Amino acid sequence: QVQLVESGGGLVQAGGSLRLSCSASGRVSSVYAMGWFRQAPGKEREFVATISWSGASTYYADSVKGRFTISNFNAKNTAYLQMRSLKPEDTAVYYCAAKSSSGVSFVVGEYDYWGQGTQVTVSS
Repeated sequence: QVQLVESGGGLVQAGGSLRLSCSASGRVSSVYAMGWFRQAPGKEREFVATISWSGASTYYADSVKGRFTISNFNAKNTAYLQMRSLKPEDTAVYYCAAKSSSGVSFVVGEYDYWGQGTQVTVSS
């Protein structure tokens, strides 16, 4: 089992920045990739970004490309999502997820472990 805990959410004005952290514990050696997803009220959970545990591969949703950066710090078993130029439409609960099978993925159902989520609210 892998446990994930997110932190760093909050309220920010449009144009501002936040950095989310995801701390992993347990069988971290089984993790192949980490991902960030988000879910706004009344909407389905959507892909934001993913990174292989080695850090060699990263992918982003078109809506955040150029504004968000995903990274990880293997020695601390932590993944990050740096968010810049935030927009009101970025408002959502952000979830960290871990995938134990090989390959990165954009698909919610392919991730095995999930954090509880952290709220990000961007005011206009």
